[in-house]
Amino acid sequence: MEVEKLMHLHTPHEKQSMLRITTQKKRGKTVLSIEGRLAGPLVATLGQSWRELRTASPNEKVHVDLCGVSFIDAAGKVLLKEIHRQGGELIAEGCLNQAIVDEIVKSEKETKGNNRKERSKGSHIVFYVALFSLLLGATTAQAQSRPKAPFLPPAAPTEVMRLTLEQAVSLALKQNPTEQIAIFTAAESEQDKNIALADLLPQAGARISDEAQKVNLLAQFGGRALPFPGFPKTLGPYQLFSAGPSVSQPVFDLTLWQRYQAARNTASASKANSLSTREQVILLVVSQYIGTLRAVANVQASQSRVELAQALYDQAADLQKEGVGTGIDTLRANVELQNEKQRLLEAENDRETSLYGLSRLLNLDPRQKVELTDTLNFFDTPQPEVEASIAEALTNRQEWKALGSQIKAAEDEKRAARDSRLPSVRFDGEFSYLGTSGNTTVPTYTYQGSVNLPLFTGGKIRAEVVRAELEIRKLEEQRADLRNQIALDVKTALLNLDSARSEVQVANLGVQLSKEEVNQARDRFNAGVANNIEVIQAQDSLSRANDNQIVALYRFNQARADLARAIGQMEKVYAK
Repeated sequence: MEVEKLMHLHTPHEKQSMLRITTQKKRGKTVLSIEGRLAGPLVATLGQSWRELRTASPNEKVHVDLCGVSFIDAAGKVLLKEIHRQGGELIAEGCLNQAIVDEIVKSEKETKGNNRKERSKGSHIVFYVALFSLLLGATTAQAQSRPKAPFLPPAAPTEVMRLTLEQAVSLALKQNPTEQIAIFTAAESEQDKNIALADLLPQAGARISDEAQKVNLLAQFGGRALPFPGFPKTLGPYQLFSAGPSVSQPVFDLTLWQRYQAARNTASASKANSLSTREQVILLVVSQYIGTLRAVANVQASQSRVELAQALYDQAADLQKEGVGTGIDTLRANVELQNEKQRLLEAENDRETSLYGLSRLLNLDPRQKVELTDTLNFFDTPQPEVEASIAEALTNRQEWKALGSQIKAAEDEKRAARDSRLPSVRFDGEFSYLGTSGNTTVPTYTYQGSVNLPLFTGGKIRAEVVRAELEIRKLEEQRADLRNQIALDVKTALLNLDSARSEVQVANLGVQLSKEEVNQARDRFNAGVANNIEVIQAQDSLSRANDNQIVALYRFNQARADLARAIGQMEKVYAK
């Protein structure tokens, strides 16, 4: 079995605008092969393929082959880390991809190792607290003090946490580690901007020193004979005390100003990237929540089918006792009942596994039991226009804003490198009390204005300008690629939404007709007109109709989430 998805954008650089995703079976293993650039909106494409594969085969070990990936951005690393947490085995070769995979695996191992260290540390705390309690009890035995209770770990949560989709998204934005790391990264960029600004502002300081000096006069004359007979070879030792403030200020330096502008734009880009990661985290939580709702709906449908199969089995057994039915009818009904019970067990296992995945995304206590309060519903919303949706996406998508800020920062770096050829003016001043001791000091001051002009830098300035130009061209290519990818994301999301809306309508009608078929088959079997083969067939039809209805509702809700992500409205729609 081999399934291939090819995301291809017609740009001048076709290899950089392609993402090929192939799912195949190799020696009993499921392999998800990825080729191309895992960057920007293409990350959502891989996320959708991963969710579909996990939904179709929740209990299979999946190997994710990254050997054909040419580039992985920050959002791609986030998704790969989540795939690894959900059990996917990452396979890579080459320095870049292998380093990224090693980083993901190492971070996961360190998290587990830290947990083990914390537990080990807790055991040491128990030992020392117990020892301290014994010593304290021995010294206060005459006072008849009660012994201290031993340290115990926090008790497991007893109450079930009931979550709506909105509450789950809110928890993820507060507790998800990936989201918190993105926030810290943006905060670091903001401080880098403040550091660049500080280089433009006056710098003031104060200095106090008390030192002893002894000067070698012979060395001052180059080791030659002293000019006068009896002239001392050394001077001192003598004390030297000084105290006072100093100030420095760049008066004219275009390079520092342009670098400050670059730091501002870099901070804006980092903030936009943080918001993009925030949107990606919301999409992951919403997709996991919707997938869990699908698993819950499967359990409910399986329970309903088990109850129906039990009733049909009881009916067949009663007819056999009355001499109207046959043993083969009862046997068929019993076989169908056992099959439905088996499907129920599988559905319950899938539901618990999906709940575990949601808890991991929300960074909850592993012992915390979670229950979902929402259900898979159909919201009949109007179909948006394609062009208007693309324009909205280009306005709201944080990846687009981040690239724009990065291009501005690169242009500022280019101007900073070019302006470094110009002279810079600087002022430095110092005021101090100077003397041989604190009682003999007199006020002194020094100030100077300096002009620095680079004459020869060994080609450094030219190289910095060319490097900045290359960075600008690279970012412009990425922006052109991202524009096409955003348009493709919007068109695909709208197409899936329209298709899913029709699927829901057809699936609802199918469930209604299947229920009528089961009722008619039961009446015919009860009347003795037909055997229960028709009933069994009607049960199978109802089972397929229920599955189709659940899948259609899941695809519709997932299509709504994908459209919200495509136009940059995830937080507005799901985190009200």
